[in-house]
Amino acid sequence: MGDDSEWMKLPIDQKCEHKLWKARLNGYEEALKLFQKIDDEKSPEWSKYLGLIKKFVTDSNAVAQLKGLEAALAYVENAHVAGKTTGEVASGVVNKVFNQPKARAKELGLDICLMYIEIEKGEAVQEELLKGLDNKNPKIIVACIETLRKALSEFGSKIISLKPIIKILPKLFESREKAVRDEAKLLAVEIYRWIRDALRPPLQNINSVQLKELEEEWVKVSSVAPKQTRFLRSQQELKAKFEQQQAVGGDADGGGDDEEEAVPQVDAYELLEAVEILSKLPKDFYEKIEAKKWQERKEALEAVELLVKNPKLESGDYADLVKVLKKVVGKDTNVMLVALAAKCLAGLATGLRKKFGQYAGHVVPTILEKFKEKKPQVVQALQEAIDAIFLTTTLQNISEDVLAVMDNKNPTIKQQTSLFIARSFRHCTPSTLPKSLLKPFCAALLKHINDSAPEVRDAGFEALGTALKVAGEKAVNPFLADVDKLKLDRIKECAEKVELVYGKKTGGTAEKKEGKPITGKTPALSGAGGDKETKDAATKPGPLKKAPAVKSGGPPKKGKPAAAAGMGGAGAKGKKGPETKEIFESELSIEVCEEKAATVLPASCIQQLDSGNWKERLACMEEFQKAVELMERSEMPCQALVRMLAKKPGWKETNFQVMQMKLHIVALIAQKGNFSKTSAQVVLDGLVDKVGDVKCGSNAKEAMTAIAEACQLPWTAEQVVAMAFSQKNPKNQSETLNWLSNAIKEFGFSGLNVKAFISNVKTALAATNPAVRTSAITLLGVMYLYMGPPLRMFFEDEKPALLSQIDAEFEKMQGQTAPTPTRGISRHSGGGGDDGEEEEQEDVGNDVVDLLPRTDIGDKITAELVSKIGDKNWKIRKEGLDEVTSIINDAKFIQPNIGELPAALKSRLNDSNKILVQQTLSILQQLATAMGPNIKQHVKNLGIPVITVLGDSKNNVRAAALATVNAWAEQTGMKEWLEGEDLAEELKKENPFLRQELLGWLAEKLPTLRSVPSDLLLCVPHLYSCLEDRNGDVRKKAQDALPFFMMHLGFEKMAKATSKLKPTSKDQVLAMLEKAKANMPAKPAPPAKASSRVVGGAAPAKFQPASALAEDSGSNTMESKPDPKKAKAGGTSSKAKGVQGKKVLSKPNLKEDDDKSGPIFIIVPNGKEQRMKDEKGLKVLKWNFTTPRDEYIEQLKTQMSSCVAKWLQDEMFHADFQHHNKALAVMIEHLESEKDGVISCLDLILKWLTLRFFDTNTSVLMKALEYLKLLFNLLSQEEYHLTENEASSFIPYLILKVGEPKDVIRKDVRAILNRMCLIYPASKMFTFIMEGTKSKNSKQRAECLEELGCLVESYGMNVCQPTPGKALKEMATHIGDRDNTVRNAALNTIVTVYNVHGDQVFKLIGNLSEKDMSMLEERIKRSAKRPSAAPVRQAEDKPQRTQSISANAGMLRKGPAEDMSSKLNQNRNMGNHSETTHAVPREFQLDLDEIENDNGTVRCEMPALVQHKLDDIFEPVLIPEPKIRAVSPHFDDMHSNTASTINFVISQVASGDINTSIQALAQIDEVLRQEDKAEAMSGHIDQFLIATFMQLRLIYNTHMADEKLDKDEIVKLYSCIIGSMISLFQIESLAREASTGVLKDLMHGLITLMLDSRVEDVEEGEQVIRSVNLLVVKVLEKSDQTNILSALLVLLQDSLLATASSPKFSELVMKCLWRMVRLLPETINSINLDRILLDIHIFMKVFPKEKLKQCKSEFPIRTLKTLLHTLCKLKGPKILDHLTMIDNKNESELEAHLCRVMKHSMDQTGSKADKDTEKGASRTEEKASKAKVNDILAEIFKKIGSKENTKEGLAELYEYKKKYSDADIEPFLKNSSQFFQSYVERGLRLIETEREGKGRIAASTGISSQMEGTCVPASTHTVSSSIGNTNGEEVGPSVYLERLKILRQRCGLDNAKQEDRPPLTSLLSKPALPTVASSTDMLHSKLSQLRESREQYQHLDLDSNQTHSSGIGTTLASPSSAAANIDDLKKRLERIKSSRK
Repeated sequence: MGDDSEWMKLPIDQKCEHKLWKARLNGYEEALKLFQKIDDEKSPEWSKYLGLIKKFVTDSNAVAQLKGLEAALAYVENAHVAGKTTGEVASGVVNKVFNQPKARAKELGLDICLMYIEIEKGEAVQEELLKGLDNKNPKIIVACIETLRKALSEFGSKIISLKPIIKILPKLFESREKAVRDEAKLLAVEIYRWIRDALRPPLQNINSVQLKELEEEWVKVSSVAPKQTRFLRSQQELKAKFEQQQAVGGDADGGGDDEEEAVPQVDAYELLEAVEILSKLPKDFYEKIEAKKWQERKEALEAVELLVKNPKLESGDYADLVKVLKKVVGKDTNVMLVALAAKCLAGLATGLRKKFGQYAGHVVPTILEKFKEKKPQVVQALQEAIDAIFLTTTLQNISEDVLAVMDNKNPTIKQQTSLFIARSFRHCTPSTLPKSLLKPFCAALLKHINDSAPEVRDAGFEALGTALKVAGEKAVNPFLADVDKLKLDRIKECAEKVELVYGKKTGGTAEKKEGKPITGKTPALSGAGGDKETKDAATKPGPLKKAPAVKSGGPPKKGKPAAAAGMGGAGAKGKKGPETKEIFESELSIEVCEEKAATVLPASCIQQLDSGNWKERLACMEEFQKAVELMERSEMPCQALVRMLAKKPGWKETNFQVMQMKLHIVALIAQKGNFSKTSAQVVLDGLVDKVGDVKCGSNAKEAMTAIAEACQLPWTAEQVVAMAFSQKNPKNQSETLNWLSNAIKEFGFSGLNVKAFISNVKTALAATNPAVRTSAITLLGVMYLYMGPPLRMFFEDEKPALLSQIDAEFEKMQGQTAPTPTRGISRHSGGGGDDGEEEEQEDVGNDVVDLLPRTDIGDKITAELVSKIGDKNWKIRKEGLDEVTSIINDAKFIQPNIGELPAALKSRLNDSNKILVQQTLSILQQLATAMGPNIKQHVKNLGIPVITVLGDSKNNVRAAALATVNAWAEQTGMKEWLEGEDLAEELKKENPFLRQELLGWLAEKLPTLRSVPSDLLLCVPHLYSCLEDRNGDVRKKAQDALPFFMMHLGFEKMAKATSKLKPTSKDQVLAMLEKAKANMPAKPAPPAKASSRVVGGAAPAKFQPASALAEDSGSNTMESKPDPKKAKAGGTSSKAKGVQGKKVLSKPNLKEDDDKSGPIFIIVPNGKEQRMKDEKGLKVLKWNFTTPRDEYIEQLKTQMSSCVAKWLQDEMFHADFQHHNKALAVMIEHLESEKDGVISCLDLILKWLTLRFFDTNTSVLMKALEYLKLLFNLLSQEEYHLTENEASSFIPYLILKVGEPKDVIRKDVRAILNRMCLIYPASKMFTFIMEGTKSKNSKQRAECLEELGCLVESYGMNVCQPTPGKALKEMATHIGDRDNTVRNAALNTIVTVYNVHGDQVFKLIGNLSEKDMSMLEERIKRSAKRPSAAPVRQAEDKPQRTQSISANAGMLRKGPAEDMSSKLNQNRNMGNHSETTHAVPREFQLDLDEIENDNGTVRCEMPALVQHKLDDIFEPVLIPEPKIRAVSPHFDDMHSNTASTINFVISQVASGDINTSIQALAQIDEVLRQEDKAEAMSGHIDQFLIATFMQLRLIYNTHMADEKLDKDEIVKLYSCIIGSMISLFQIESLAREASTGVLKDLMHGLITLMLDSRVEDVEEGEQVIRSVNLLVVKVLEKSDQTNILSALLVLLQDSLLATASSPKFSELVMKCLWRMVRLLPETINSINLDRILLDIHIFMKVFPKEKLKQCKSEFPIRTLKTLLHTLCKLKGPKILDHLTMIDNKNESELEAHLCRVMKHSMDQTGSKADKDTEKGASRTEEKASKAKVNDILAEIFKKIGSKENTKEGLAELYEYKKKYSDADIEPFLKNSSQFFQSYVERGLRLIETEREGKGRIAASTGISSQMEGTCVPASTHTVSSSIGNTNGEEVGPSVYLERLKILRQRCGLDNAKQEDRPPLTSLLSKPALPTVASSTDMLHSKLSQLRESREQYQHLDLDSNQTHSSGIGTTLASPSSAAANIDDLKKRLERIKSSRK
C-alpha cells in the first residue's frame, strides 16, 4: 500500500494522468466531484484540465474509462472552455468509446456528443461522427448513426445539418452489416420526420426492397410537424417557451412560427450534388444539331436530354447550348424535335434553377410564339418548359416578352399565353405581384376576355381570376372597372376555383415547392408581421390579405383609389369612383330629374329657376342652397339637382350674383352627395366656360375642385383640360391650367394621365396668348416636382427660347419637395391615408418612364453589326461599337428588344483593348438610360459581366465599370442584382480590385434597401474570406460592408455562416461580427408610414418632436416606429423605445420643472475611466466619424443617462435647437458651482459639443463656443490636463470649425485653441492642427497654418511633430496651394519659423519648386526685422500669443523704408558683393547679405548648437571640445537616425559660430574620407553645398568685416571648408549629385573668394587662394558636366548683367568655361546638349550679338563662339537635333549661328573654288589628321581674309600655333600678298603681348593657368605656361619669378612694392566696367602680392610636392601629383585640428 499513499497525496489533475489505473480512477472521481462543485463557469480551475479531457474518455482501463466519461460529461456541461476540446474528445469517443462492449460507456459517449452540440459545437461533433461512419468496426458505425439520429430528433434539422448525412445514407443502406442497415433505416425515418418528401429524390437509387420498407415506415410517421426538444445554450428563451407550453399541455400558437421556420427549411434540391454536364456533351454536338438530317439532330438532342435529367446541374456558361436549343424550338420544322428541345430546356431550367434566369429572357418569346403548334405533345412539352423557366426568373423580368406576345393574332398563342400567365400568377404573392405588374397584364387580359375565340376568353378569365385570388380584390378591381357584371362574376367564379401554390400545406405540393424560389422568401417579404402572418395569409388567402399588402404600400385607400388605377393606358376608363366601387349612374331624362328634384326642393324654387327677373332667380338660388345644405347624403339626387341648375338659362346666366350662387351650389352638391361622373359631365362644360370670368372664376374653380374630390382628379382634370382646349377663349385656357397646377398640389399626382396633359400643354405652349403660355409653364413646374427630370424629355424638341423658359421654371423647383396631398384622401380613409401615398409616389416615377415614346431598335442590330463588334481587328470592333452608340443616341428611348446585342457587348467587356472595354461600358451606361427599367431583363447576362470588369487592374476602367453598374442599378433597383448566385460567384474570385470595388458598392447600396432576396446569404462565406484577404483594402471594405449585410440577414444567420471557417478564422470573424452588430444600422423605412403609424389618431402636435428629432440626428424616421422586426434584429429595439420616450417630451417637462434643483452632473466614481476602457476594448464605438450617425448619438445618450440630470439630457437631445441653447445656458450657469461634476463628465460634454458643431444653427454654435471658452478657462485654473481620449474625440471636430465662413466663429475657435494649449501639450495640439491643414476647405487650411505659426512662435521648434523637418516640409507644400489666403498663411508661418529659427529653415524645408522658393525668399526679404529691436520685441511677445500671425509679423517687422535702403548702401560700402539681380529668378537668389547681417545680431539670443555623436555612421572621431552651452536635449530624439544626424551636422556647417562650423566640417570630412562611409552623404550633397556657400557668404559679409575677430580663425574656417569640399569633389559619384543652381552659387562663392583682396592681406591668405584654385579645377572636372556648364553659363550671364559685378569676376567665369571647353571632347557624350543649348539660347536672348559687342571686353563673345564652335565640331550636323527644349527658336540667333558654322565647315570640305584648300583638300583621302589640320587652318585663314572676322581669325591662328607648334602655315601664306603676310605676323605679335599681360592677371588671381593650357583656338593664353607642364614635369618657382620680372619691365612697371593700391571696394562701386586696357591697374596690386607670396612660400614648412606656387597649379596635369596635393591638404587639416586642441 506504500505506493498507494504516494499517489494519494498528488493533486487531482496529476492523479488523472497517473500510470496506475487506480490512481486515475480516484482522480476521475475527485474530478467529477470538483466539476460538479465549481459554480463559476469561467473559473481558472477549468483550464487546468483542458489537455486531460481526451485522456478521460480514452482511458485504456474500462472501469476507469467509465468514471472518466462521467467526469468528462460534467466538464463539458459546466466548463466555459469545454468547446476547445470538442474535436479531440469527440474523435476519442467515436474511436475508443463506441467500440466498448458496455452499454453504459456507449450511453455516456452519446451524452457527451449531445452535450457538445448543446454548447454550440454541433458542426465539429457532426464532422467526427461522419468520419466514424467510414470506420471498419460496424459497432462504431452503428453507434455513430444512432448518435446522429438522437441528435436530430432532439435538436432538430436546423442545428444538425442534414445535407452531409443524406449524402452518406445510400452508402449505409448498402452495408453488409444488418445492424448498420437497420440503424440507417431508423435514421432515414427520423430525417423524413423533419423534411418529408425532400428526402425522396436522394434515396431514389437505393435497393427497391429497402425503399419499399422505408415507404411503409414513412407512411406511419405522424403528420404533426416535429419540434425541437433540446436547446442550445444560446436558445434559452426558446427553451423556456417550450417548457411553458409543455406545462400548459396544449400546443399553443406560439409554436407556430417555430414550426413554420423549420418546415420549409430543407429543399431536396439543396441536398443533391450538382453534376457538370457541359463537358459531357458529345464532341460533335454543335455540328450535329445543325445537320440537315433530322435523325442526326435528334441524336444530338437526345444526348442533351439524357444529361439534363440530372436533378441538379453545376453552374457554367450555358449560353451556346441555350442558343441552339432555342433555335430548334423556334425554327426546326420537325415538331418532334421541337418537343425534344423544349424538354431539354425544361431540364436545364429545373437543374440550374436561378442560374438559368439569365437565359430566360431569350427563350420565353420563342416558346410562347411556338404555341401556334396544335399537337398536344408539343404543346405539353412547351408548357412544361416555360413553367420550369418561369421558376428560374421573376414575372417582372419576362413581363415585357409575355405582354408582347399577347397581342399576337393567333388564338392558340393567346390562349396558351393567358394560361401561362394564370399558372405563373399562382406562384406569386401579393408582394411579388405589385400594381405596376398587374396593370399591364390586366389591360392585356381584358382584351382576351373580349376575344372572339372562346378558348382565349376562358384562358383570360382564368388568368384574371388567379390574379384576383393572389393580389386581392382591392388591388385588381380598379383594373376591372369597365367589365360588365356577367364577366365580372365569371372572373370571381374562376378565382374561387384557383388553388394557390403557397396556399396549401406542404404535403401535397412538395414537388412544386421544391422548384419554386419564392416560398422561402415569403417571410422576408411579408414585412413586419414576421412568419406567423405569412402563414395565416397563406392558409386563408381571402380575408387576411392585409398583412402582406401593407408591405407593398399599405391598404389602397378608398378615398383616393386613383393610385390603384395607375395612369397612362387606362385613361378615363379605368378610374374608380369615390367608394372602392365606382358609382355608376345612368343618364336620366330631364323629366325624371324634375320629378326627383321636386321631392327635395321647395316648389317655389323650381318655378323661379327660369324666371325673367334676376332677383327672383337669386332668391330661388338661396332657397336651393339652403335645401342642399340640409339634405342627407343618401337622399340627395345629385344628377337631378345639377340638371335643374343647368336648366335654361343654365350656364348662360347673365347676372353674376346668381351665377356665383349657382356655382357655389354645384360645389356643395359635389361635396355633400354621392356625385357621379355622369353628374359631373352635366356641369363641367359650364364650369370651364366660367373659369376665366373675373367675378365667377373663383367659384367655378371651387366647384371644379369639389368635383375632382368626388370623381378623382385624374378623370376630372382630363375632362376639364380637354374642354378648355376645345374652345377658343384664352382666359379660360390659362385659368384652367392654373386651377390644374393648384389641384395637383392639393391632390397629389398619382393616377394622372400625363400623356394626355402633355399634348394639351404643348398646344398651350404654342398659344399666341402669353398668359396661356405662362400658365402652361407653371403647370410644367408643378409636374416637375412630382416627375423630376424625365419630364423634360417630352419637350426636348421645343424652340430653344421656350425650352430655356421651361428650364428656368424647373430650376426654381429644384430641391423643393412635392407637398403632401391635402385633398382626395379625406373621404373615407381616416388614419390609413398616408400609408398608400408613399407607394403612389413611387409609382409615379416608374410610370413617367413608361410614358416615353420608345423606339424599337431591334431591326438595326443586324447580324452584320454583331459580327463587326466581334471582329478580329480592333479597329473594326471599334467601328461596330461606334455604330451602336449612334443607334442608341438617335433613338433616345428604346424598347427592350435589342436582338443579339447583349451577347456581342458581353464579349467586348473582356476585350484585350482597354479602350474598347471603356467604350462598351459607356454604351451599357447609355443603354440603361435609354431602356429605362426594362433593362432589368438584361441584368444577368450583361449587368453581372460589368461587375467582373470591376476587377480590372486599370483604375479608369474600374471607375467606368462602377459608373455603369450604378447607372443600371438606378434603373433596375437592387433586387435583380442580388438574386441568384451571380454576385456570390463574383465575390468568390480572388481578385483584390474586384473584391474591394464590389464590397464598396454593396456597402453603399445595401443600407438603402428595405428588403433583400435571401440569396444574399450566398455572398456571406466569400465576405468572410474577404475579411481575411491578403490585401488590406479588401479587408477594410469587407469590414465596412459587414454591418449592412447583418442589417438584412441578422446576426444569427451571419454567425451561423461562420461554422464552415477554420477555428482561428472563426474566432476573428465572430469578433468582427460582434463589433459590426454594434454598428448595425436600422433598415430604412418608408418615411410617411412611420409617422402615421406611430401617431395613430393623435393630434399632429404630439408627434412633432419625434419627426423633428429624427431629422436632427440624420436618421430616417424608422426610429420612431416600434417595429417587431427591430426587436429581432438583435437588441436594437431599445432605440425605438428611447425615441418613443422622447416623443411626449412636452408634457413631462411641466411635471418635472420642480426637479431641476439638484446638480446637473452626477459624479460617478471611476465613470470616466470605465468609459475609456470600454472604448479601448472596442465595447463601444470609437468617437470617430465624418458626420455623426444615429448609433453615436444613441451611445452618447446611454452613457450620459447615468451622469447627467434627466431633464438636462432631454434638453440636450431635443430635436429643437432652442432647447440646445437652453441646455448650454444651464451648463454655463452651473459651470463654477459644479467644477468636479464637469470634470468627471468632461469627455461626454466635449462629445456632445462636437455633435453641436454639426448643427446648422449659428446661435447654438456661438453659444457652444462661449461655453467652451469658459470651460477651458476653468480647466486651466484647476490645472486639469485633457486625456488623450478627450482630446482625440474633440479637437479634430473643433478644428473643422476653424474653417467656418463667419469671422466671429473663426475668431472664437482660434481663441479656444489658444486656451487649449494650457491644458493639453502644444506639441500634441500641433499634430491635430497639422491634420486640419489637409482639409478640402481652404479657409480651414489657412487658419490651421496660421495657428501652427503661432504655436511655433510661442513654444519654439520643439512643438513641431513628428520632427521639425517633416512638419516644415508639410507646411511648405501649401505655398503652392490653389487658394491665395492659404498660400499667404503658409508663407507667413514659415517666415515666423524663420524668425525663430533662422537659416536652418531652408534645410528643413527641403526642395521646393523654384516658384515657391522665390515666393518664400521674397516674403522673408520683406519681413526682415530691424536688427536692434528684434530680439527685445521677440522676447516681449513670447508670453502672450497675439491672435493673427500676420498682425504679429507686421509688428515684428516694421522698419521704415529709408532705414532699409540706407542699410543696403552701408552694406555695399563695407565691400559686400551684391550679385543678386531681379532678372534671374534662380534658386537661392535672396539677398543673403541682408539676412546674414541681421542674423548676426539675432544669433546672440540663440543657444549655441550641441555637439553630435555620429556613432551610427562610424566610430567616434576625436573632435575638439566646443566651448559652448548645451542645447535642450530634445535634439537627440529628433535626430535619431543617420539621415537626420547628417542633416543636423550639415545644418551646423552654416552656423554663425566659427567653432561650431569647423567641427561640423571636420565631422563631414571624416565621413567623406572613409570610402565605406562616404555613401551616407548621398542625397545630402546639395544641402551640404548650400550650407557651405552660406558659410562662405557669412564669412565674406560678416566675419571679414568684424574687427574683433581673429583673422586666423577665419583662415582656419576657410581651410576646413575647402578641405572638406576637395574631399567631396574627389568622389565622383557624390560630386555628380550637385545640382545646377547649387553649383552656380558655389562657383559664385569660390570666385568671389578668389577675388577677395582682404584674404590676401591675411597671413596664409595666399595659401587659401591657391587651395581654392585647386578646388575650382576639381569642381569643374568632377561634377556633372551638364550641370556645371549650365551653372557657368548662367553665372556668366548674371555677372555681365550685374552692374556692381567686377569685370574680373566675369573673366574668371569665362576662364572656367574655356577649361570646360577643353574637357568637351572627353565629356561630350555625357552632356545633355539640349539643356546646354537652351542655356546658350537664353544667354543669346539676353545678350544678342550687338549687345555683346558693346561689352568692354571681347572675351564674352569669343567665349561663346568658341563653345559653340567646339560643340559643332564635335557633334557635326546632329547638333541641330538638340534644340528640342527651346520653345521659340527665333528669340535668339543661336540656330542661325549654328547653321552658319555648319555651312562654313561643309563649304570648306566640299569646295574646289578655295585655292588655299586645294593642296590639303579633304577629298584626297590622305591621313585624317593631316586633313583635319588643313581644314582648320583653311578655315582660320578664311576668317582672317574676311572683313568681319579678321580679329577672331588671328586669335584662332595664334591659338592654333600655340597648340601645334610644329604646324606648317607656310603653304597658306605663300600664295598671299606680302601685305597680308606681314598683317598676319603683326596681329599674332599683338595678341601675344596682350595675352601675356592678361595671363598674368589670370595667374595672380589664383586660377590655374592650366585652365587655359590646352584651350581651343579662341582662348587667352599665357606665354608658354603650358609648355612646362603638359608633360607632367614640375616647373620650379624661380622660372616664374624670372618671367614676372620680364613682364613687369615690359609693362613699364618697376619691381618695387606698391603701397598705394586702391581698395577693392572702390573698384566695385564704380558703375562702369573698366576697359581691358585698364587691366594693368590691377597688376600693381597683384604683382606686389605675388612677391610676398613667393617669400611666404619659401618659409612654409610644406613638402616639396605641394606646389601651389603663385596660384598656378602646374602639377595638376599629372594625376599622381594631383592626388598628392589632396593628401597634403588633408594633412594640413589634421594639423589645424590638432592645433585647435
